[in-house]
Amino acid sequence: MFEPWGVLVILIACPLLGGLPLIAWITYALTGKKLSQVGTRNISVSAAFYHGGKFVGILAVLSEAFKGVAVVLLSRLFFPEGSFWELIALIALVIGRYWIGRGAGTTNVVWGFVVHDPLVAIFVSFFAGISFTILQSRKVVKFGVLLLFPVFVALLHISDFPRMVAAVALAGLMGWIYTKIADDMNLPAQEAQTESLAMLEFLRGDVYDGLRQRAMVSLDEELDAAIVGEKAATLSQIKRWGYPVPKGWVLAPIDDPQGLTFLQPSELSPLVVRSSAIGEDSEHASAAGQYETILNVTSPEALQSAIAQVKASYNHPSALQYRRDRGLKDTAMAVLIQQQVQSVYSGVAFSRDPITQQGDAIIIEALPGSPTQVVSGKVTPEQYCAFVIETENSSSVQLEGQGRVPQALIKQVAYLAYRLEKRYHGTPQDVEWSYDGQTLWVLQSRPITTLLPIWTRKIAAEVIPGVIHPLTWSINRPLTCGVWGEFFTLVLGERAFGLDFTETATLHYSRAYFNASLLGDIFLRMGLPPESLEFLTRGAKLSKPSLQSTWQNLPGLGKLLRRELSLEKDFKQDYNKRFIPGLSQLAEEDIENFEPAKLLIRIDFILNLLRHGTYYSILAPLSAALRQGIFRVKDGQIDHSVTPEVAALRSLSAIATDAKEVLLEFDPQHVFKQLKQTPEGEKILREFDELLQDYGYLSEVGTDISVSTWRENPQMIKQMFVQLMQGNEPQSGAKDAINSIFAGKRKRGFVQRRVDIKGRVTEVYSRLLAQLRWSFVALEKIWLKSGLLKKAGDIFFLEFDEVRRLVVGDDFSLIEELDELVKSRRSQFAQDSEIIQIPLLVYGNTPPHPLAPSELYSDQILQGIGASQGQAEGRVKVLRNLQDVPEIDRDTILVVPYTDSGWAPLLLRAGGLIAEAGGRLSHGAIVAREYGIPAVMDVHGATWLLQDGQRVRIDGSRGIVELSNDLRPD
Repeated sequence: MFEPWGVLVILIACPLLGGLPLIAWITYALTGKKLSQVGTRNISVSAAFYHGGKFVGILAVLSEAFKGVAVVLLSRLFFPEGSFWELIALIALVIGRYWIGRGAGTTNVVWGFVVHDPLVAIFVSFFAGISFTILQSRKVVKFGVLLLFPVFVALLHISDFPRMVAAVALAGLMGWIYTKIADDMNLPAQEAQTESLAMLEFLRGDVYDGLRQRAMVSLDEELDAAIVGEKAATLSQIKRWGYPVPKGWVLAPIDDPQGLTFLQPSELSPLVVRSSAIGEDSEHASAAGQYETILNVTSPEALQSAIAQVKASYNHPSALQYRRDRGLKDTAMAVLIQQQVQSVYSGVAFSRDPITQQGDAIIIEALPGSPTQVVSGKVTPEQYCAFVIETENSSSVQLEGQGRVPQALIKQVAYLAYRLEKRYHGTPQDVEWSYDGQTLWVLQSRPITTLLPIWTRKIAAEVIPGVIHPLTWSINRPLTCGVWGEFFTLVLGERAFGLDFTETATLHYSRAYFNASLLGDIFLRMGLPPESLEFLTRGAKLSKPSLQSTWQNLPGLGKLLRRELSLEKDFKQDYNKRFIPGLSQLAEEDIENFEPAKLLIRIDFILNLLRHGTYYSILAPLSAALRQGIFRVKDGQIDHSVTPEVAALRSLSAIATDAKEVLLEFDPQHVFKQLKQTPEGEKILREFDELLQDYGYLSEVGTDISVSTWRENPQMIKQMFVQLMQGNEPQSGAKDAINSIFAGKRKRGFVQRRVDIKGRVTEVYSRLLAQLRWSFVALEKIWLKSGLLKKAGDIFFLEFDEVRRLVVGDDFSLIEELDELVKSRRSQFAQDSEIIQIPLLVYGNTPPHPLAPSELYSDQILQGIGASQGQAEGRVKVLRNLQDVPEIDRDTILVVPYTDSGWAPLLLRAGGLIAEAGGRLSHGAIVAREYGIPAVMDVHGATWLLQDGQRVRIDGSRGIVELSNDLRPD
């Protein structure tokens, strides 16, 4: 009976002991901080060091070591020394530590195993030390130890099978926990307790890393910015990429400079001593010019003095004030020591113009001699402006400006800045460089903080194109940001900590932009490449994520996969239980007789449905694009007939064909009157009216509730109906495309099902938005009649919160200033509407007025995304809106800012399409492929650069637009 009681005690007492929050109690008692509410929210030894300081951390180590030793000794009360039950006790302790105590249990296992089997512990430590010396990776060693100790247990205890199984189970459990729990060692060092920096560095390296740091690290190694600062870490990264960086070494904040005897500077081999403060040169603060740089260090004594000066500069009054002004915590100063470049020419290069904050210009400042002349501001450098033009097969640099610095060198600097920006995923870079007569050296590269975050029109231009009214944005932004936030939090879990999803989107120039910096950060945390979003929505090239990153984020990626796999089932369930009943209820309501309060209830009901629909409107297109890329299904093999605008066009084309058989001769101005004169014609009109009933919820911009629906304004559809009747049979290319589509139906498989869901989601979402618009229009009619609003459309210049307050009627200040508020917003909207050339990217939160685009390529070629194969030549017709639909034919190349459901009918008779925004999966691309019309999307500035009547040739396969100077109209 003794042993069974022992099993019971171990299985009950050990988990409870593991869950005992000793670390939390110690930290709260000594510092007043609750670890469950700060940092990663883990109750761990590293969290105690990080948030509580060195003394709290030491007590935390002792408390957890006590637990590990205690459970091993506890098992010996019931079982022989060295039995497998000691490992079972550790497993039970770790389970309690994770599930109850919110910690990994590493310290418990380490000390418990030392007591359980000292010999195995010694062997594992020895091989771990050798492994780290070779691999220099804390993560690899950590997981390597989990593989090693079961092996050593098996080798030393080959006959003890239960012990081997228990060792494997313990290793597996620890490995699983490491993938589930965030590591406090990955938190920024600048936010930790200053007194803990030395111990944190020690813990980050699992003992060996701390020893390695004390042995002095060089820029050839992979460095941690939280220990050596961004400047040193960035230079080490650039050097490992293969760029020329002067040889250098880093003195961490806790390192003793007296150990630098191997550095012997001299007159012939001078050194430069530079600051690398933790937090300096980051995306949040550049700290430019705040800390010391000492040049021409030529003796060991001068080196020690220079190091002391650089360290002391961290506490200069100006540096202290700089950190206070930006809300930065005091951290520590690492020191970077490099071989000094004997500069012939030096300077700085900005990969983006920090003044204009837009365009592709690279700004370079240069002078003969040392780079300190340029950054000091005491000498006026020569200024150059460069443009890098890169295609698939070649690259060139166009240069503006002349001076004493060789043009070839300036072009080399421009290309260097261009490539470094690309390396840092589009983040604008401030690059300090020097040329010694043979080599162009990189001395520093840091983000241009004033140009962050980066906002992009890509994707946003398709999701919600055009100029956006305040009411539309006040509804769409919370929906978009909120659902993106929920979606990514689901995937990231604890990795979402610190992300502000309310910053996902914003308006610039009354146009929607997505936060590329935030989305890039999200995808990096997910273990995906930063270009993943563009790949999923636009078919861009996708680099492979690293194996280490994928492994680290495997749990989150697994959640994403489960959501993707359950998309069809989840949508069908919501479609039948939520969307169909909701849309039926809305369709039956007579809103013309609703009071404002009842209309507001209806609006809230629709918004609730839209919140659920927005999730599917994001995931369904991403899922379809991802599957198409994985299975390599060609665009022509996909049937988009479920997509509402495609279905509407097919129906319209079929009705027009029947009408041509009824009216062999007709007057285009009186087609509908002529159709009324015969029974067959009346049947055609009934079919046309049914089409308007079925698809009347569509509009020129499906996501903008301020735009009239087809049901409200059928004139454009009537006009296109007449043009279809006037037109010839579809070109052979269209027939081939349609045949390809139907051939693809037989192969649709995984991809086609997702495309069908995407089409159904689009229909549901568009119907809900139409109902939302009609509710606001009904409310506006009431307010126009009462005099609260002055003219039609005023309600769309209010924000939704203001509409709600007006319905409640107790905000008298808003009522008083309502007229001026609407007039002011109308004026701003009109000004923004006149801006023709909208920048694709906006840098920073306060962009200036857009500039005209730079010069065209010398060969008069515009590059875009090939979205529908084939070639076409014709004359340009620039169409910025659908107010006046022009007469078009096969010689017309339509040039539009974007394509949405309302634009699609125009493509029935056009010879080709050029769009400023969009990709292979946008509305225009889908319809163009359906009718065999070449299309090139994402041609920046197309509506500004191209002129009516200009002759162009487009290649929809390569995404090329060839320009002509022939502007004569036909």
